Amino acid sequence: MSRQLILASTSPYRRQLLRQLGLPFTAVAPDFEEVLDQQIAPELLVKHLAAGKARSLAPRFGDALIIGADQVLVDPRGQVLGKPGDLAAARRQLQVMAGKRSCFFTGLALLDSASGALLSEVVRFEVQLRPLTSGQIDAYLQRERPFDCAGSFRIEGLGIALMERLAGEDYSSLIGLPLIALTRLLAACHCDPLQPC
Repeated sequence: MSRQLILASTSPYRRQLLRQLGLPFTAVAPDFEEVLDQQIAPELLVKHLAAGKARSLAPRFGDALIIGADQVLVDPRGQVLGKPGDLAAARRQLQVMAGKRSCFFTGLALLDSASGALLSEVVRFEVQLRPLTSGQIDAYLQRERPFDCAGSFRIEGLGIALMERLAGEDYSSLIGLPLIALTRLLAACHCDPLQPC
């Protein structure tokens, strides 16, 4: 690949996903503050956050393709939620979601730092958790401790046992980096993972 590919994220989950495409990349912490504004529609919010992360690194990388991504959960009450951060918040998230449908919105941005051109997409994915007892929720949280995951579960781990139904086009969007959409955006920038630039 002749141009540098930058992932504006320190998330181990996003790094692991991006490795699936087989392209060399560097993960760099974005210089951007994430603010979850409940007054902004979730689709617009994640689009803004993903673009902000990518743009924050443009001054440091003058000729790179920079990937930004962000994700929020809209719970059954219509509340926009991010990462729980601790056990108590994770327990509350799962209690509200148990037995009901929730929707994840993952924003994806690909910035060409040389031209300033920005491509973006928002991927929606619905999950329905099965009815869960407090004991099941606590047992899950003690085992997996998913406090850095929106929705308080890891779908790629034991979190699958919480699920009753999944509905969406790209399971990788649930983990935080929608690879189908990213492949499409990379190809539009002449960087198809099947024919690396």
